[in-house]
Amino acid sequence: MTQATAQDAGPLADRVELDISGMTCAACASRIERKLNKLEGINATVNYATERAVVLGVSPERAPELVKAVEAAGYGAKPVSEDGESDGYSDRVKMLRNRLIVAALITVPLGDAAIALALAPGLRFPGWQWVLILGAIPVVFWCAWPFHKAAWRNLRHGGTSMDTLVSLGILAAFTWSVVATVLGVPGDSYWVGWGEVPDGADSLYLEAAAAITTFLLAGRYVEARSKRSARGVLTAIGRLAPANVRVIRGGVEQVVPIGSLKVGERFVVRPGERIATDGRVLVGSSAVDTSAMTGEPVPQEVAEGDRVLAGTTNTTGALIVEAEQVGAHTQLAQLAVMAEQAQARKAAVQTLVDKVVAIFVPTVLAISALTLVAWLVAGGGVRGALSAAMSVLIIACPCALGLATPTALMVGVGRGGQLGILIKGPDALEASGAIDTVVLDKTGTLTTGRMTLESSWAPGDENEVLALAAAVEHYSEHPIARALVDAAEERGLDLPEATDVTALPGHGVTGRVRGGQQAAASEVLLGNAELMRERGVPIDAAGDFLDVAAEAGRTPVLVAVDGRLRGGFAVADALKDTAAPAVARLRGLGLRTVLLTGDREAAAREVASAVGIDEVVAQVLPTEKAQVIERLQAEGKRVAMVGDGINDAAALATSNLGMAVVSGTDIALKSADIILVRRSLSAIPDAIVLARRTLGTIRGNLVWAFGYNVAAIPLAALGHLNPLIAGFAMSLSSIFVVTNSMRLRRFDPARDRRSRLRGSR
Repeated sequence: MTQATAQDAGPLADRVELDISGMTCAACASRIERKLNKLEGINATVNYATERAVVLGVSPERAPELVKAVEAAGYGAKPVSEDGESDGYSDRVKMLRNRLIVAALITVPLGDAAIALALAPGLRFPGWQWVLILGAIPVVFWCAWPFHKAAWRNLRHGGTSMDTLVSLGILAAFTWSVVATVLGVPGDSYWVGWGEVPDGADSLYLEAAAAITTFLLAGRYVEARSKRSARGVLTAIGRLAPANVRVIRGGVEQVVPIGSLKVGERFVVRPGERIATDGRVLVGSSAVDTSAMTGEPVPQEVAEGDRVLAGTTNTTGALIVEAEQVGAHTQLAQLAVMAEQAQARKAAVQTLVDKVVAIFVPTVLAISALTLVAWLVAGGGVRGALSAAMSVLIIACPCALGLATPTALMVGVGRGGQLGILIKGPDALEASGAIDTVVLDKTGTLTTGRMTLESSWAPGDENEVLALAAAVEHYSEHPIARALVDAAEERGLDLPEATDVTALPGHGVTGRVRGGQQAAASEVLLGNAELMRERGVPIDAAGDFLDVAAEAGRTPVLVAVDGRLRGGFAVADALKDTAAPAVARLRGLGLRTVLLTGDREAAAREVASAVGIDEVVAQVLPTEKAQVIERLQAEGKRVAMVGDGINDAAALATSNLGMAVVSGTDIALKSADIILVRRSLSAIPDAIVLARRTLGTIRGNLVWAFGYNVAAIPLAALGHLNPLIAGFAMSLSSIFVVTNSMRLRRFDPARDRRSRLRGSR
């Protein structure tokens, strides 16, 4: 299905978002989408992962009409609040958790008692069947209510799902138990391996009904928790823009809500405040922290005429800015829209199960009905016919199928958490099995995000020049200043006293420094080559130093004392020690690596060469990063994106597999499929290997679950399995799935690396 873009949507008045409740599979989303798209003049997209519908081409006044259409399809809906917040996820997780706890607390003793009383007649007491039935009622009807409700809704609209078979299996086991108790059906004619079943043992299958409910609730609970954070990126991005702005109206500064700011109006941004909207500086100069939008650690010096972006932070001087873009037209808002569209394109492993169940469930129902009729026609009696038909339903109940994904996911996620790798959902596993290209952000991902002194030049005493520079920069929080001060401290240099320190925005800093008690203070000037030329300081002697720094992508800082050039320092964002080994392992996995950054071409190529990256894409704007990912995908690549900044959020969501480092912003983490908590970049290849291993386990579980049903259903239909054995066999299939999933606990990245090295020799 083609996704509508923000541009297609027109103004915000032609867009309505709805929170959808009651969806249990991808088929539900498709059903609601078809219902909405039947309305005239609208284009609706329903996202099962985020449980949200985006309707384009309709005004907010028509929201009640949209809600009514969703409700007519059997689901709940309500317009999204202005702040985008919704408690629907939390409510669903809480509901499933409460029902799961009750089901588990009842099922464990109920199962033990049912088996003991059924197989050991000496333990029975008068009315023991009714005690078990009363104990099962809360599980069968209250705990399993979400399955019954979904099954009934599907039947009302002429459809089926896994909930249909789950509900029928639970109710069949319970109903058969009640009927057998009321009618006193004897049960001494079924064979259980080593002898006849004691009377009544094949008549009560309450533990099967309770176990089905508990297992499936556990799966739904895990699924709901993983889905809850899917759309958090939108709220997190929105919170970057301040709620209020200091606008100048009639010559008076007023604090007004951001929504009332208009294009062309002037507003004030004080030091430490976030810039309210995209605009151009009219008055003032300052250093603006743009890391939220560009991912780069060095604040951008701005002055009159320079452009600033919403969501960035003013750090030093006060600014008066003229608003050029407001509301949905800001770059920050565009990032939010792109992230939402990318989230809507996500797929899940579970959709495969839903598609198969769409065929599997009606087939099983038909087989059960045919079994009942065939036994009656063949003269097998009502008791035999009901038993065989019930056995088909119970043996075919997709408990193992429901556990196949969530159990492997739980174990894989748990093991990943021990290794500093957080896998947020099955989408990551699905994508990991097919990716062939890994795109890596530079700043904060491959680099530390902290400026360090890389090289220096001085005709005389280098330490003396560094001490003078660090003295002037000692009280500054600028990243370049911190790099010089840290270098001086590492060398153990004594810093002289500096006075009259003055920042020169966009150029450097100046101050007076005393070399000793009797020495006169000297004027020390630090800054770029342009500043030195403006102050008449000859810099010809530093020509080679400046050329080398430019080629290496480093930032040069020249130092002049009393009008004479004394030296220079080149600072750069340092590479992480684990960057090169991690990239080597990625290439060893057969993956192509790409460096994607907003930094300069020279700096990007220097980093790529140092760590062994195959391709470089540099000087990319935040809104263009997702476009680069889309270009690679259009070329047939399956792309994993590794980043940490807000500027990476849309790219992380657009990629087939998004991976965010934990040092990154909250938005990047919510956009990603996998979060890397471990500081070592070896977590990147480890995450891919673990995700692939978990995906393989899920696939193995699904093969077993389907294979088990295909083999067991004919046996049940022919009467070779009574409902008790069917329930026991169903439990065994679930145990196999869980045991197979538990093997992931033994995943060891170091052992995996060693085995790969041995295999490559």
